[in-house]
Parts: sequence; C-alpha cells; structure tokens
Amino acid sequence: MLIPCYACESRFRPDEYFLACHDYDRGMDLVAWTCPSCGNRDDLRVLPDAIGFGYPRHGRFSVQDRFRVPGLRRRRQDLRLDITLDKEVWRVPTTLRQWA
Repeated sequence: MLIPCYACESRFRPDEYFLACHDYDRGMDLVAWTCPSCGNRDDLRVLPDAIGFGYPRHGRFSVQDRFRVPGLRRRRQDLRLDITLDKEVWRVPTTLRQWA
C-alpha cells in the first residue's frame, strides 16, 4: 500500500509516511505531517482504518476526505499519539508550547 501526498502526488510506504508525522495536537486531535518529497505540511487525523484530511474550523478539525488504510489504529496518550499498522508502531509526540 502506498499513501499519497495530495500536494505533489508522491506516494509513500506506511513507514515512510508515518515517520514524517512530527507533532500531535491532542486538543484538536490532529497530527502535523510534512511531505518528505515536496515539503508541504498537512494536518490530518488518524482514524480507525483511514487517514482523515481536512482543516481546522470553528475550533475543531473538520475531516473532508479520507484515505483508507486497512488495519490502521490509534491510541491517544497524555503527550503523544501511537499509530499502529500491523505490528509497526509510530509515536507522534506533542510539542509543548510555552505560555508567556
């Protein structure tokens, strides 16, 4: 299975794709992903058996499109999101923001 970048149409194996996830926003329940090929940054939501693409709207993340990834699972932790597919696990940390 190859997962696409919608900006440049490159396709990535799950390991390549999920290693490019770099920030989990627990409040909005979204993951920041940067394409290894073109550098485009997308926000996405990991769903059971799918990746949801969309945008923040009215203080929530609105999923507009889904890409099916059979077997994809997620588990929310306090400071990270664990993404599981088959026997692989990717941990996406939450970036703590400093308040002034």
